[in-house]
Amino acid sequence: MTQHSRSEETFAWCYDAVQDVSRTFAITIAELDEPMARDVCVGYLVCRVADTIEDDPRIPPEEKATLLRSYRRVIDSDHDADGTDFHEAASQWVPEDPNADWRVVDNSGRVLSAFQQLDDSARERIQPAVCELVDGMAMFVDRYATQGGLRIQTIDELEEYCWYAAGTVGNLVTGLVSRDAEPAVVERLEDNARSFSLLLQLVNVAKDVAVDYDEENNVYLPEEWLAEAGTSAEDIGAGRSVDALASVVTRLTDHAATYLDGAQAWLEAMPEYRGNTLSAWAIPYLLAVGTIRELQQQPVDVIEDGGVKIDREEVYAVISEFDDPVDAADLGQLRDKIRERPLHEH
Repeated sequence: MTQHSRSEETFAWCYDAVQDVSRTFAITIAELDEPMARDVCVGYLVCRVADTIEDDPRIPPEEKATLLRSYRRVIDSDHDADGTDFHEAASQWVPEDPNADWRVVDNSGRVLSAFQQLDDSARERIQPAVCELVDGMAMFVDRYATQGGLRIQTIDELEEYCWYAAGTVGNLVTGLVSRDAEPAVVERLEDNARSFSLLLQLVNVAKDVAVDYDEENNVYLPEEWLAEAGTSAEDIGAGRSVDALASVVTRLTDHAATYLDGAQAWLEAMPEYRGNTLSAWAIPYLLAVGTIRELQQQPVDVIEDGGVKIDREEVYAVISEFDDPVDAADLGQLRDKIRERPLHEH
């Protein structure tokens, strides 16, 4: 097999892997053309390796932090780590029947190979963001090492965590899509990247409260807000204080919605070249708008039913909206429609 064939096989594996681990990023990448699709796909998977380790409650905190820092040394171009030591250490935690996330960790060599095959400019935009993400995750693991899982205390701490988990990825994407853009465009993208990232991450936190507790032993609802509502983290898994917990979900959802304007400003500045498209990023934004609507209408379902999600018909309707070119100026109208009721019902 030639070097070119091996490279194509590696990138093909990455595209397949994203389909299995993230519906949102799979939609995004499907909307992109080359070379942006490849850069975003590989950049996301490089982040996903660390995210899978950080989320797994089977790994003791000290070992988890060690794994994350080992991975950070691999990503950091200032170090000589080739990934072998990291893979050997991580492989002992790969389940006998691994899910899609752990298959990515088990194939971290392929992910790192794909990363090394990106052009210099792409790697230079991905590498610092991933290092910051991994540093932040390791710091939070250390912070809550004695509790066995995260127990976020304040809204400021939640936003700090969301920055490391998603804001860094937003910076990664912003670096890729703003490559060679005019300075004014770069400035507007950088000014609003945090809003786009925090919007999507806070919506995920709000809709996945029960799942995060049951599967990861993590509680991201701020303890200060839980206390003000007369409930606690322990009530999430005990079937108690459902209405009080739902009120905190609503409060967090409303807080997430404060980032809608900034996120839309990020989209309105979006350059479309090198395979980048507005639709790739506008679709997850509009799906988040729909999820906010559902969370505000039925927050109790997050606690009792394990979450809320928008109908498949609405997902298809949002994607289909971009079958023909959509101008960034149209996003506000689409957002208003979706806040009112599902798009396919209009």
